[in-house]
Amino acid sequence: AHGGVPAGLACRDTLRLEAGMALYGHELTLDTNPYDAGLGKVVRLNKNFVGRDALQELSEKTPQRRLVGLAGTGRRAARADYTVHDGAGDLPIGTVTSGALSPTLGHLIALAFVDVTHSEPGTAVTVDIRGKLEHFTITPLPFYRRS
Repeated sequence: AHGGVPAGLACRDTLRLEAGMALYGHELTLDTNPYDAGLGKVVRLNKNFVGRDALQELSEKTPQRRLVGLAGTGRRAARADYTVHDGAGDLPIGTVTSGALSPTLGHLIALAFVDVTHSEPGTAVTVDIRGKLEHFTITPLPFYRRS
């Protein structure tokens, strides 16, 4: 009645999540730099632009956190702003930025920023999903590649 049409945002979000692609407002914000998000390879420091010096300085430092993939086998998806803990659930190590059930893969997937000391693929972590710790595993990105 008001001229609106379906935009397919849920489909877009699931597809970009399966591809491990960052989205502004979730993985990319004013508080996130390209090196934390794994996007340092697209920064061209050999050109002059506003903010170049700040990015040059960041490129020379080791990031304190890293954007990683999480794969889960449970039934409850990790959603934005949920806390990621170490495998025992004792120590908070990061925050989920996006998460969903992957229709292509048939299991839960999420993106999260975690402390670099816990960012190796295969590392077991837990996510606090509404007061219950659910098990996830750090997984290389992207979750899905066309063959």
